[in-house]
Amino acid sequence: MKSYNIAVIPGDGTGPEVIKEGVKVLDVVSKKFEFALNFHYYDFGGDHYLRTGEILPDGAIAELKKYDAIYLGAIGHPDVKPGILEKGILLRLRFELDQYINLRPVKLYPGVDCPLKDKKPEDIDFVVVRENTEGLYAGAGGVLRKGTPDEVAVQESINTRKGVERCIRFAFEYCKRRNKVNKLTLCGKTNVLTFAFDLWERTFYEVAKEYPEIKCDYAHVDAITMWFVKNPEWFDVIVTDNMFGDIITDLGAMIQGGMGIAAGGNINPHDVSMFEPIGGSAPKYTGKNVINPLAAICAGGMMLEQIGENTSAQLIEKAVMEVTGKHLKSLAAGKMGYSTSEVGDLVVKLVNELRVD
Repeated sequence: MKSYNIAVIPGDGTGPEVIKEGVKVLDVVSKKFEFALNFHYYDFGGDHYLRTGEILPDGAIAELKKYDAIYLGAIGHPDVKPGILEKGILLRLRFELDQYINLRPVKLYPGVDCPLKDKKPEDIDFVVVRENTEGLYAGAGGVLRKGTPDEVAVQESINTRKGVERCIRFAFEYCKRRNKVNKLTLCGKTNVLTFAFDLWERTFYEVAKEYPEIKCDYAHVDAITMWFVKNPEWFDVIVTDNMFGDIITDLGAMIQGGMGIAAGGNINPHDVSMFEPIGGSAPKYTGKNVINPLAAICAGGMMLEQIGENTSAQLIEKAVMEVTGKHLKSLAAGKMGYSTSEVGDLVVKLVNELRVD
C-alpha cells in the first residue's frame, strides 16, 4: 500500500474547523482507493506566536521538507499585527520551500450563485498560474527618512530569467495536461512595466515554440479584469507574475461564487507543496460550526492530485459538485442550510457512494 506523510497546519480562526472536515474526507477517500495518509500536526499560527514569541521554531523548515505535502488551514489572528504571521509563515514557507507556482483553479460548480448575469458552469472553468517567489513580493527595496516629510519608499519587482521561465514552462505543461482548450494567456502590463514584462513576453513566446499545439495570446492585466467579468469563457490557463496573480485570483474567486469554494496550491513540482483554502481565518466565525469547509476539502483534492492520486482527487471534486448542486442553499457562512461538520459528512457520504467514470 502506498503511504504519504502529510504535515497539517490548521492555523488560526476557523482554520482548524475546515481542516478537520478536509481530513475527514481525505481519510475516507484514501481508504476507498487503498493508500495511506499519515497526518502530522503543527500548531504554527497566532496562538503559538502569542504564547511563545516565535513565528516558526528553529528547524521547522527543514522538518517540513521531509513531508510529501503540507495541508494548511488559515493564517491570520486578530491579536497579531497584520503582516507578521503572513510574512513569517506563509511567505517564508513559499520562499524557503521554493514553492514557485501558485496554482488557482477558477471553476463555477453547479448550484453555486454566480454574481455574473447569465454565466453558467460551462462559462467559468479556467486556471491561473501565478509566479510565487519573485516580483514585488521578494522584499527588495527600502525606506529613507521614514516619518519625515521627505520620506522615500522603494519597492522593487525582481524578475529573473530562471524564475520567469520555470513558471511559464509549468504553465505550458499544465495547459497540455489539462487538455481542455489548449490555450495559454500571458497576463502582464507591457505598455508600462517595460523592463519586467519585456522579459516575461520574450520568454513566453520563446518557450511557446516548443508547444505548437497550444494557442498563445497576451492581455494587459486591466483588460483581464474586465474580461473575467464580461467574458470568462475566453480563458483556459493564464500565467502571470506574483502581484498581478494575487489580484486577479481574488476576482476569480468571486466569479466562481466566493472564497468559500476557492482553493489553491503553492507548488514546488520537484519537492514539497502546500495546499490551502483561499478565504483566510474568518475569526468572527471561530467555534460556531457555520463556516463553509468546501474550499479546504477542495484544497485536499488538489493535494491528492499533486502527489499522484488523481482518481481520488476527481472523486472529491465530483462529491463537492454534488453537494453544491443538490444540497447547499448558499456558500455563505451560516446560510448553507447545514453546519460545517454536516457539510463534511455530506461529502464523506458521497465519496462513499459515487464512482469516477
